[in-house]
Amino acid sequence: MDFLRLGRQFLVKLSGGIAVSSTQELVEKHSFAANRAAKPQKVMKVLRVISVLLAVAVFTVLVVNGQTKRAVESPDAPKAIGPYSQAIIVNGFVFASGQIGTDPKTGTLVEGGIEAQTEQTLKNIEGVLKAAGSSLADVVKATVFLADMNDFAKMNEIYAKRFAKPFPARSTVQVARLPRDAKIEIEVIAVKLN
Repeated sequence: MDFLRLGRQFLVKLSGGIAVSSTQELVEKHSFAANRAAKPQKVMKVLRVISVLLAVAVFTVLVVNGQTKRAVESPDAPKAIGPYSQAIIVNGFVFASGQIGTDPKTGTLVEGGIEAQTEQTLKNIEGVLKAAGSSLADVVKATVFLADMNDFAKMNEIYAKRFAKPFPARSTVQVARLPRDAKIEIEVIAVKLN
């Protein structure tokens, strides 16, 4: 369906038969015509119709292209323990929930401090991304939450080994507390190229 053509037909109909090619032209013809009174109610009605048509067009494109959101579940990462998904795929992106250094087989935090927890956290993320059809190489944004900013250098050393140039954009913040008193949590956004 040609939404642009349909939109123009609505514009002509609702503008009282004045042929227009855009909402700007419609506003100008109604507002500045020498022998016509401005009709702001009709202009607003036209703008509402255009908004609805645009919303329908976007929805149609998303549904027709199969771009509804889909949950990801991986056995290679800890199961979600609340009302959230390990990741969501939508519009070619993978939005992964934060992961901590929990061993998915035992359900407990790995021992060995920030280094071991960083490594396990990245393994968990890798498992989720793999299940989503993506990988660490496809990550475009990462957010790192540290329980202690003094662990930044140790975390960064391990992180740098797992990501290649161009590195993803990243934010790192210290937080008051993490689930299970973990030392680190990382969430990522990745592209899904296939």
